[in-house]
Amino acid sequence: MGEAANISPREAEVLELVGDHLSNAEIGARLYISVRTVETHVSSLLRKLEVPDRRALARRASDRTRTDRRRPAPALPIRLTPFIGRAGERAALTAMLEEHRQVTALGPGGVGKTRLALAVASDAADAFTDGVWFVDLVPVTDPAMVATAVAEALGLGEQLGHDMAESVAAALADRHALLVLDNCEHVVDGAALFLEHLLAACPRIRVLVTSRSRLMVPFERVYPVPALSLPPAGGDASGSGDGGSDAVRLFIDRATSMGRPLDPAQHGQVAEICERLDGMALAIELAAARYPTLGLDGITAALAHPLRMLTGGSRAQDRHRSVRAALDWSHDLLDPADRALLRQVSVFVTPFTAPAAAEVTGFDAASVADGLARLAEQSLLAVTFSPDGTRYRALETLRQYGADRLTEAGELHDTRARHLNWCLARSAELALPATDWRARFDRAADELRAALAWAEHRPEQRADAHRLARALAELAFTRHLIAESQQRYEQAAALADTPADTAAMLRHAAAVAACRLHGDDMHRLGRAAADAARRAGDTAAAARDLAAAASNAYRFSSKFVRDLPPQEADALIAQARELAGADPSARAALALAEAGRALTRAIATAHTAAADAPRETPPCDTPASPTPHAASGPTGPTAREAVASAERAVELARLDGDPLAQSAALDTLAGALSWAGDAFAAAATARRRVELLSSAPSGPSGLYVPASPAGPYASGGPAATHELIEALGEATEAALGVGDLPGARHWARRLADHPQLAEVGHRATGRLLVAETLAGDAEQALTTGLRFRDAWQRAGRPARAVLGPPAAAMATIHGLREDPEARRDWNTLLTHVDPSPWNTLGYGAVFDAILMLHQGRPQAALERTAPEPAQVRQWTTWIWLHWYVALRAEASVLAGAPDAAARLAEARTAVAGNPVATALVARATALLDADTPQLLATAAAFDAAGCRYQSARTLILAGGEHTARGARALTGLGLAPMAVR
Repeated sequence: MGEAANISPREAEVLELVGDHLSNAEIGARLYISVRTVETHVSSLLRKLEVPDRRALARRASDRTRTDRRRPAPALPIRLTPFIGRAGERAALTAMLEEHRQVTALGPGGVGKTRLALAVASDAADAFTDGVWFVDLVPVTDPAMVATAVAEALGLGEQLGHDMAESVAAALADRHALLVLDNCEHVVDGAALFLEHLLAACPRIRVLVTSRSRLMVPFERVYPVPALSLPPAGGDASGSGDGGSDAVRLFIDRATSMGRPLDPAQHGQVAEICERLDGMALAIELAAARYPTLGLDGITAALAHPLRMLTGGSRAQDRHRSVRAALDWSHDLLDPADRALLRQVSVFVTPFTAPAAAEVTGFDAASVADGLARLAEQSLLAVTFSPDGTRYRALETLRQYGADRLTEAGELHDTRARHLNWCLARSAELALPATDWRARFDRAADELRAALAWAEHRPEQRADAHRLARALAELAFTRHLIAESQQRYEQAAALADTPADTAAMLRHAAAVAACRLHGDDMHRLGRAAADAARRAGDTAAAARDLAAAASNAYRFSSKFVRDLPPQEADALIAQARELAGADPSARAALALAEAGRALTRAIATAHTAAADAPRETPPCDTPASPTPHAASGPTGPTAREAVASAERAVELARLDGDPLAQSAALDTLAGALSWAGDAFAAAATARRRVELLSSAPSGPSGLYVPASPAGPYASGGPAATHELIEALGEATEAALGVGDLPGARHWARRLADHPQLAEVGHRATGRLLVAETLAGDAEQALTTGLRFRDAWQRAGRPARAVLGPPAAAMATIHGLREDPEARRDWNTLLTHVDPSPWNTLGYGAVFDAILMLHQGRPQAALERTAPEPAQVRQWTTWIWLHWYVALRAEASVLAGAPDAAARLAEARTAVAGNPVATALVARATALLDADTPQLLATAAAFDAAGCRYQSARTLILAGGEHTARGARALTGLGLAPMAVR
């Protein structure tokens, strides 16, 4: 096969990673390309290699590269110097890691834990098919951020509806990999909780931890890391024989690398120095760095100074004393300016630049650059080079030593304050547009977090801490770290100086919780915002918050774990009414809450009236299907009354001028119109809502951030983002419901491309998958389906009814392609996510009927759609009613049902105005009348409506010379031939 010549180098990289069973998001992170670009490459590979799906593509990748296939390269830091000795320790730690799933390499600072762990991880890399990953926890100041640090190392984003620990566990659920967590001692509690969840959820993951203290969990196995071996009495100091000394070998290697090789006669003196340092690796490296300037005699003399040795303590503390002695000695050899520089740059938790050091220390920029170079020459700082400049980093032990010195000098507060100001400046810079924004945020995030952790508990820094918490909340939201964003908004609320500011931050936090699908948090925070507004004396704002809490419970009921009892919602509305007064915004919010209640009760009335239909919670957050928890029985309000109530809410929001309030009211109105049977008005309302959000300026709510084409806030603030995501989904579904396939695909693509959903493929692409399937675009549906399933698996395989339609769509596509194995897989997924009547009586019946008619089984399709439309209206409202009615009518004709003509007449009235459903009914009528010209006319109608599959099917149904053209059209769509009775 000449496939290799047709596959580009980038496609070859993607193919290999598909073979490694990485998801599209993981491939994008590994290759630094977007998920959409990965999708394009995967689609191209499917076509070039002529394979039907991703599983086959993975098998082809394995076959294609079997002779030279390599494991993923370990994601480990590059060693700048060789690893010396420790053969026994490496073997022992490796053996322990093979036997136990979580091993802690335990020891004091400077003993060499990290270097040993890296060596063992590198040795073990070939044993882990999905690679080795290294996570440096030094910059992590909050134990709750351990999972975020791991996710960043893995190139993962948070999954909506899951916290970061769950997202990591979902991504690694079926992976065989080794995770190295370095320097856990300051976040032991957070690491222990994270690992307990990870190891329970990921049976093939093993974890190697380095720490100065144990995690103190039952599953932990501890390996105490010893000091480097010392020469035995009378032994071979050089380490060349069986009595070799790793400590001496390390000193010799590092001293030689400085350009001053040691004479073998000096090895005995080296051994004495290493004994003085108790074989501590860091102390030996620091001493070796001094050899070119001091010589062995100078080093020995310096270490002999009694004032540099502390007294008392255990053997473990003796080792700490040895490191402290070496650090004291290196520190005392510096000139005063370099000492000051070393201790002040210890406030940086991540690699820093010379200009950053100059700002934080307040020293002259030129002298700082020179000083950093001198510190690096003395091995007190590590140097890294990157496209954005030279960066410096202190090893953790040296950084802690510098912090101690900073405290001793009485400079800690002032230096930390300058670091806080530097972080505030960086956060302001990150609010500006930049092409490399994500990389810049990732470099700065841990510094911002560290500065905030220091400032939040100091009353004199409260105002700056509030500013930084708010900035970090906004930046984290933009970076799609929405769990952290909610946390920071709540932190900013706690740090606010006034109740009004507290209320504003809590509103933002509530909006972020809504984006996370955490309805209970959204409700809690909204109620807290109302309390803060009341403390501020702003009764109108409190009324808005209370009304919003009620209306959100109606609009987003499926986001709640605990259903809001009807009496609680009523109480919220009553309180809001008491506080609203004449304030226009409060009156608009109250009207929205009352409209939501009216719609919910109208739906409950419809469910109660349909006594012979099962009662189920609807599957999604579209306003057409809120949970009927506030049922008032058959005497409750009608859908038309709910429409009138929603129209009033829309008008009040319009007069108030708040686009978000108007969007929320349009959401409720669209649902009311749909339940009232006016699908076309509902679709127009949904479109109006998206257009409003796409162009609206900031409103009085203060929660909308105007879009900036290139900036980090391009998708708006949390409330605006949540409204737009929900509006795009509603517009897609409403368009599908009235047969506007081009419009549905347009809105669905906008949803799939939304940056806040970049890492959540199943949420981003589900509706697009449905639209592509109904249009008959199998190739695009297969590509979208790969992204959908990958993301669903990475999210932990959630069982949510809203995922049912895309699963049913993919099962149908594989049925149309005559791939029974793949169809069974997707039907299994469908049963898992949604066994409800929405599947069995609603969209499931529609997709099954499409496939049965394609297979030439009209009687089966007729039986599948046997219930009268009025009987299943509550399961087909919003999207599926027109499709159900039209397909049922066609099945009647093709099955020869005696009442086919009557069903056609009913269907023709029911679907009037829907171009696809109208064409389906017209085609069925032409088949019943044997009117070939009219039958062929429907093919053009399908083409105009963007439904290429039904157009091809029409040609085949026409027979004769048209059959071959229709068959070619089906082949072009990637579908199997159609059976004709």
